[in-house]
Amino acid sequence: MPIVSLVADNPFTDGRQSSRALEIRCGVERYLVEMGVATLPELSFDNRRRADLVGVCQKGTITVIEVKSSIADFNADNKWQDYRDWCDRLYFATLPDVPAEIFPEDAGLIIADRHGAHVLREPPEHPLKPHSRKKVHLRFARASALRLSMCCAHAGYSGDELLNADQKA
Repeated sequence: MPIVSLVADNPFTDGRQSSRALEIRCGVERYLVEMGVATLPELSFDNRRRADLVGVCQKGTITVIEVKSSIADFNADNKWQDYRDWCDRLYFATLPDVPAEIFPEDAGLIIADRHGAHVLREPPEHPLKPHSRKKVHLRFARASALRLSMCCAHAGYSGDELLNADQKA
């Protein structure tokens, strides 16, 4: 039984995500876990940007996945460019009914639904500098541990407290 599930009372949804975005995230997380990648939603970086989903593989490669549920969602948000300094690989993830051609060629593309996902296009790798990699690994580890301890210690934490636990890391 998972400690955190993707249901309506999930503390890691803050009300900004649409049901379509949650479907995408769920499918991408299923896919990444099957590939041996640890994932963490809504992780903040030093530049105060919060990535939709971050994955760390066994070799330490850091992947950021930016979820886009529609053309309007993609057009309304340019902050994804600020994630490049914090990852080795950047992907967009979307549903099958969103046209793939709207997404930039210099990022990967994942097509997902609530049941799983597949990579349509791999991104170019741009390896992080060692000091940046260490910062992200520490933030990922500390945010994961803080969120887990908050979930285990007391079920009464608010969604905002859990989502912002990584900012204390």
